[in-house]
Amino acid sequence: MKKALKGICIALAVVLVLAVGYVGYVFIAYHRLGDAPLPVEGAVEEETYGPYTVVSYNIGFGAYEPDYGFFMDGGTQSWAWSKERLQANLQKIAAYLQQQNADFTLVQEVDSNATRTYHVDERPLLARALPGRQYTFAQNYDSPFLLYPFTQPHGASQSGLLTFSACPITQAQRVELPVETGLSKFLDLDRCYAKHRVTVEGDKTLVLYNFHLSAYTSDGTIATRQLRLMLADMEAEYQAGAYCVAGGDFNKDILGDSSVYFGASDIAYTWAQPIPADMFNGTHMHLVAPLDEAAPVPTSRNADGPYHPGQYVVTIDGFLVSDNVKVAEAQVLDTGFAYSDHNPVRMLFFLDDTAAPAQ
Repeated sequence: MKKALKGICIALAVVLVLAVGYVGYVFIAYHRLGDAPLPVEGAVEEETYGPYTVVSYNIGFGAYEPDYGFFMDGGTQSWAWSKERLQANLQKIAAYLQQQNADFTLVQEVDSNATRTYHVDERPLLARALPGRQYTFAQNYDSPFLLYPFTQPHGASQSGLLTFSACPITQAQRVELPVETGLSKFLDLDRCYAKHRVTVEGDKTLVLYNFHLSAYTSDGTIATRQLRLMLADMEAEYQAGAYCVAGGDFNKDILGDSSVYFGASDIAYTWAQPIPADMFNGTHMHLVAPLDEAAPVPTSRNADGPYHPGQYVVTIDGFLVSDNVKVAEAQVLDTGFAYSDHNPVRMLFFLDDTAAPAQ
C-alpha cells in the first residue's frame, strides 16, 4: 500500500513539474516581432494603369475545407486533415487567385512553418501562381508550441500576410499592432499590418495595406484599437499626398448587423462586433463593405463544424480607401466556402486627383 501511494505521489510530482515547466516555457518563449522593413521579392513585368483591381482573401492556412471545424471556433480539428489534402486545397486556392488576375492580391493566414500545416511553406506555391508581380511576406505571429488539444496539440505556428503587386513596390514595412496584455495574448499572439509604397501611373504613390485584426480576445475591443492605429497611419499618408487602399480581415461585422442579410445566430460572438459609429470621424477614410443587397453573400462562416445551412455567417472582410480613391465596384466572390472559412472579396477602383487633400 505504501509503495503504491509513493508511486502515485511521484507520478503526480512529475506531472506537476512538467506542467510548471511548460507554463514557464510559454511565458519565456512569448515575444513580439516589432516593426521591421520587409524584403520585396519577384519582378514586375510591365507598367499597369488604372482602373485597378484588388482581391483580399483569408485562406485559413489552407485547412478550412467545407468539412473542417477548428477547435478554437467550437470544432474538433487542430491541424489540416492531412498534408496531401492541405496541398491539394492550396493548389485550388492558388488557381482561383490566378484566375482573378488582380493587380493587387492581399492574402491572410499564410503559414510559413507550422505544426498545423505539416511544416509546409505555403508562400512559394502562391507566388508561382501569380507571376509578373512583386510580393512581400509579413509574419503576423510566431507562436510557441501550444499543447492543446491534448489529442492533437496545435503546436507551433509561424504565419502571416502575403501581398502581391503588379506595380513596383518601392518600400515595404511590417507595422506592429497592439494586442491584449492578459492571458488572451497567448491565444491571439502577435498582430501587424503590412504597408507598401507602390508606384502607380508613372510617378504617383499608392500606399497599400494588408491586415488581419484580432479575433480571439476577451471582448473584441482590441481590434478597434488596432483599426484606429492603422487609420491614423492612412490619414497621415493621405495628407502627404498619397492614395491609400487597405484590404483584409477586420474580424468586425462591417455591415453593422449582418443578421439583417443572413439571419440571426443563437450564439453571442464577442469578436464580430460592429465597427464603432464614430470610427471614421475626422478622417478622409471610408469603409468599403462588399454587399449585393439583392443577393447578399457573407465573407466568413464560424468554423464550429462542417459548413451547413444555418451556420453563423457574417461579413468581416472588406476594404478601406482614402477620399482620392474612387470605388467603382466591390463584391464578395462566392466560392461557397469551398477552400476556406472565408470568401474572397474584390474591389475595382481608380485614382481621383480631384479629391486630393487641401494644401
